Amino acid sequence: MTTERFLLPDLGEGLTEATIVTWLVQPGDTVAIDQPVVEVESAKSSVELPSPFAGQVEELCAAVGDVVRKDAPLIAVAVGAVAPAASADIVPGTALRADAGGRERSASGPVLVGYGVTESTRRLGRPAGGRFGRGRRHSGETTRHSPVVSPIVRKRARDNGFDASQLAGTGPGSLVLREDVDAAIAARDRARRSEEEAAGQASDLRIPITGMRKLIADHLTLSRRTIPEATIWLDVDATELVRAKERLLASTGERYSLTALIARFVVSGLQKYPALNSSVDDTAGEIVQHAAVNLGLAAQTSRGLMVPVVHDAQAMSLRVLRDAIGDLVTHAERGDYPPAALAGGTFTLNNYGAFGVDGSTPIINHPEAAMLGLGRVIDRPWVVAGELAVRKVATLSLVFDHRVCDGDVASGFLTYVARCMQEPLVALL
Repeated sequence: MTTERFLLPDLGEGLTEATIVTWLVQPGDTVAIDQPVVEVESAKSSVELPSPFAGQVEELCAAVGDVVRKDAPLIAVAVGAVAPAASADIVPGTALRADAGGRERSASGPVLVGYGVTESTRRLGRPAGGRFGRGRRHSGETTRHSPVVSPIVRKRARDNGFDASQLAGTGPGSLVLREDVDAAIAARDRARRSEEEAAGQASDLRIPITGMRKLIADHLTLSRRTIPEATIWLDVDATELVRAKERLLASTGERYSLTALIARFVVSGLQKYPALNSSVDDTAGEIVQHAAVNLGLAAQTSRGLMVPVVHDAQAMSLRVLRDAIGDLVTHAERGDYPPAALAGGTFTLNNYGAFGVDGSTPIINHPEAAMLGLGRVIDRPWVVAGELAVRKVATLSLVFDHRVCDGDVASGFLTYVARCMQEPLVALL
């Protein structure tokens, strides 16, 4: 029997550290090769890491909330500590997941640098009492241990000071959902406020800056500290764009969002004004104009602000680009983007009009050089051919890194996108 230490692997994109979010095993547990053992959160995303060893967990080398550097130990596994007969029902390359009914099913483990997956036809072995355990009786009382599948649900509960498994889940099989955690937090806050009101006093609420919130804060602070940004904006008559969207639906039977149509114009504009599809290499003292347009789309998710990326958007037709954007949107509510989907962006499109606002001066998504913002599309008075008319109008705002270009280039790009929105059929052709 030998002891092997599982080191934090290369998470890609130059990431050198990650935060421990949830341990999926405990000392004494039996693990198989490719079995997820820990969930970690990096600057890009949250991911479950599979064990490269099979055996018995001897030690967890870090605690929840600890920041672990690349190649630092995560767990120690006693290889050969479990006889083959004792672990015959454990199959490498599998992990437990929940289907729509809350039942566990077998699925391939995550793929990371240096690790592979193997096909499985059997389920992972479950520890005594099941993966989630069973109710235990202490002094005549039963301690609740409800199933909690989602790492996000577990983490949200933990960040608010309690264990999600102690809640009465409303999902299938008493599965604890995000709504159950939110309800518990709200109930606790109401009780606290009632106590304070009864005592005739109120106290400040202190919210720790941890997890994804801390990663977002650090990223935006780096951008604001290092990029000399400038912002320009322009009101645009989007009436014909709205009509084009309706015409496409009528003629093809397919829906095209305004975001997808504007994304097409943005990609075309970046090819015309490549300085805005750049980043600055401070070490080399160079501006890097990227050959590919990797279009990021700012998304508000349950985990916070994220920017998933459509890679090589310049090579896509309108339909393919629309479908790629739609695929990213389906993940927005959960925020469960794989690391590759959050990496390599060269320009960001931010539709903050979805929040009911007209304009914004957003912070550039470092290390990109620019971001285009789209405000809400509303009816406003507009002069058309010398006559006052009611038109669909939106505000475009462009924030850009003044190191990569001057205002003439930025204005040229912004007015180009605006013209495309005013004459969309010509632009699409």
